[in-house]
Parts: sequence; C-alpha cells; structure tokens
Amino acid sequence: MQIKFPPLRRVLNLLPSCFMERAKGYPLRAATIGLAILALLHGPALVYAQAAPVSVIHNDNGGSLEERLEMIDQMRRAGQRVEIRGRCASACTMFLGLPNACVARTARLGFHGPSSQFYGISLAPREFEYWSRVMADHYPSAIRTWFMRTARFTTMDTITITGAEAIRLGARACA
Repeated sequence: MQIKFPPLRRVLNLLPSCFMERAKGYPLRAATIGLAILALLHGPALVYAQAAPVSVIHNDNGGSLEERLEMIDQMRRAGQRVEIRGRCASACTMFLGLPNACVARTARLGFHGPSSQFYGISLAPREFEYWSRVMADHYPSAIRTWFMRTARFTTMDTITITGAEAIRLGARACA
C-alpha cells in the first residue's frame, strides 16, 4: 500500500507561521513534523493506492471453459494483471483478453477448438460454434481471426505459437 502525500511545499504552507519560525534551519525536521501534523488533522483525506495483484503463468494447461470464464471475470473486476511467461494452453489462452495481460516473447501458447469433456467426442455444431465464439471473444483481433479460421478446427491436438508470434498478432508484450 502506498500513501500519496501532497507536495512538500503545499504541506509547509499549511503550517502555522509560528511553527515555521521555530523550524528555520531545520527543513527536514519541519517537513517531518509538518507531515505528521497534516496526517493527524487530515488523515481521512489521504489517498491510499493499492497495486493490482499480479498472476504469473508458467505452466497452465487450461481446463473447463465455464470455470475459466468465471475466473477471468473476477480478475477483470479486480484489475488483476496477468503475465504469461511460460506454457499457457487451451482455456488459459483466454487470459489474452484481459486488459492487463501481457505475454513474454519466450512464452508458448497452445490453441485448439472447443471440445466435449470426453476426449475424442465432438460437440454438436451449434455448441461448437457458440463456444468457438466465446473463446475468440477473449483474443486480440488478429488472434481472434486466426483462431476462427484455423485453430478452432483442431480439437484433438493443439497448435502452439510463441509469445513473439502472439505479440506480432496483437498481444501485449511484457516488459
């Protein structure tokens, strides 16, 4: 948690002139005491800023779309940052749709189309179309287009791209 104080000059101007006369020659002491007085008098007016939590992905093989959608919604509401720095496959790739998500150039992202919970059993065409669009809506534009044209039709395997390729296709690069 970080406390944001007003600029020092403004703080010193708020102090009584008699206090400033006594503190001449001791600017650090004056500033410290001044900040303490200001905090006591105007404590509720101080602004508290808390950094958003960060999730770093090193090895995430995906899982249930419904569960991942719920997780992504919670992370979006919390403003949580996501850094994809390792393997991220299947439902994990939907993190790319978060506004605070980034990808390391060395990351590996595995894409495939929606499938049933029973390996090798296809979804009905309507379900396949619906879940394909749900997944695609969580990708940057160029990845969305590529996914809908190509990757979604791979359901028994994954198509793996590097973080560098994902960045070239519109994903945000991690610093």
